Amino acid sequence: MNFEYFIAKHIAPGRTEAFAKPVVRIAILSIALGLALIIASVAIVIGFKHSISSKMIGFASPLQVIPFDRNESMEETALTLDPAFLKVLASDPEITHIQYVAQKAGVLKTKDQMQGVVLKGVDTAYRWNFLRKNLVAGQIPDLETEKPSREVLISQRLANKLRLKVGDPVRIWFVRAHGAEAMGRKLVVEGIYQTGIEEFDKRYIIGDLRQIQHLNGWKSNQVGSIALDVRNFKQIKQLAHKIYESIPYNLTIQTIFESYPEIFNWLNLLDANVVVILVLMMLVAGITMVSTLFILILERTNMVGILKTLGANNFSIRKIFLYKAAYIIAWGMFWGNLLGMGFYWVQNYFHLFKLDPQSYYVSYVPVELHLSDFLLLNIGTFAICLLMLIIPSLYITRIIPSRALRYE
Repeated sequence: MNFEYFIAKHIAPGRTEAFAKPVVRIAILSIALGLALIIASVAIVIGFKHSISSKMIGFASPLQVIPFDRNESMEETALTLDPAFLKVLASDPEITHIQYVAQKAGVLKTKDQMQGVVLKGVDTAYRWNFLRKNLVAGQIPDLETEKPSREVLISQRLANKLRLKVGDPVRIWFVRAHGAEAMGRKLVVEGIYQTGIEEFDKRYIIGDLRQIQHLNGWKSNQVGSIALDVRNFKQIKQLAHKIYESIPYNLTIQTIFESYPEIFNWLNLLDANVVVILVLMMLVAGITMVSTLFILILERTNMVGILKTLGANNFSIRKIFLYKAAYIIAWGMFWGNLLGMGFYWVQNYFHLFKLDPQSYYVSYVPVELHLSDFLLLNIGTFAICLLMLIIPSLYITRIIPSRALRYE
């Protein structure tokens, strides 16, 4: 029989003296609130990063092959498609999809409004999954036409500002690449989308790639960039380096992190906030448990003296109080998990906590928590709290039996 566990079990929180009982309850409450807050914080950060990253990837591909030049304007340099290089890209198992894109800046004009926009031209291989999911009206443009399609998607923000609806004609004016003469194109609003990402919604109109090829005087095998979807988003930097080694001399590759650094830098800052919360909550829970353990030892000084008199060594007595502390920690973690996962479930299904999408890119607080994250948080909380109690438990070695037996 494990006598240390047997004794610890019989001095469980429900059987402690009146002075220790409220202290134990405070310790359980402290651990519960700390773990609940940690679970909620981690779930929110993972949810934010996944939701916003998914939106970014859905609209702008993780990797883009672009011409190697110093052009930073919206007037793109033509990229001539090389069949040999495309074959290399298609053979890479980490690349799941290849599509061709071009962009051209222009001015959208209605009867009483003008707005600077960017026409994003896409080909028939473009994946519409993300935009189809975020359509608020109309439908996806039909690009399977003999002539360049005039159907376009515009954002809800632009539609509201310019008072446009599905089926309305719009005229966009473009400036020639080598001159001041403007060219107009009459297009038709086929659908209205809303991503929640201000950088996209305030600027982009989605249309036929052939329109931009015709405006720029490009051939059918010339595009603005080659957009690549990848199998593992976490490995895009390594994949970009791998592709760069085999890329033609006049091309380069750009990751989505380089295209939109401000958004991804903001997401990375969220990790630092979670680390601060983790450290603070662990310190609060640990210090509370240290205080609780000291009070329990002091209140059981007589018991310590009796056990030492009967021949128990310091290590065995320390184990008794560590068993008791582990019980308190486990009980606090039970309630912490209940609170934390309760918040996760309610927010995940009912979206109680709302946000301003213009500031946070989402309309509610997103939450996401994997089983591995949940287990690591629980194991880490239990281990850290228990390890912090090893040093204060050494106080038992200073208790002298003759004095302890006279302790009141």
